[in-house]
Amino acid sequence: MKIIQYDGFELEHFDAAYNFRKYQISLIRKYLSGKFIEVGPGKGGLTNFYHKFLKKPTLIEPEKKLYKLLKKRFKNNKIIIKNCTINQIRNKFDTIIYFDVLEHIKDDLREIKTASQKLKKGRFLIFSVPAYQSLYSSFDKKVGHYKRYNKSDFFEISRKTGLKIEKIIYYDSIGFFLLILNRVFSLKQTNLKNKLFLWNLLIPISRLIDFLTFNKFGKSLLCIFKK
Repeated sequence: MKIIQYDGFELEHFDAAYNFRKYQISLIRKYLSGKFIEVGPGKGGLTNFYHKFLKKPTLIEPEKKLYKLLKKRFKNNKIIIKNCTINQIRNKFDTIIYFDVLEHIKDDLREIKTASQKLKKGRFLIFSVPAYQSLYSSFDKKVGHYKRYNKSDFFEISRKTGLKIEKIIYYDSIGFFLLILNRVFSLKQTNLKNKLFLWNLLIPISRLIDFLTFNKFGKSLLCIFKK
């Protein structure tokens, strides 16, 4: 499981998207409780938004450089940080989340089956992934995405694993429109920091559109499974 950087595109630029991270947490807040684990937290951008209301959350990061950065970044917080993968975890958890991680894993079904084995019965396995395989681009490939996801992918995963879909929605409509503009006008992936800054400013509008359209479309797809 590897998160790849591309043309100076640093994880902290994405993690600096405060409005987007806050939005993501709002979508899953009621499912965050008990023994909690985040798989592939990167540099901990999302972790900053939830660790204060969770008791000793666990982060597992397989890349050594990111693991060391996490240890340094959260050294004064009550957070358990491990340099491993989900199959090396022995305990069972109430909530397991993968945010912008599953698309980097070639055998995603195997990963989900393994994660479900680490989940307590009646509890939640949560994924946020890039939406719509039809929008898969050279940029996706360069940043290490094996695919983008449609709702049908998770319904098929549910069928194969026995996990129940508790909630499944698209979100970030503004991000979706920006992706379409990129596709139509073949815009180059340059000045990403400035583009991310603008996109983050527009997230409040994105949240409103998502609400008014009942989350019918968006740049990202959120799926919450219940065991």
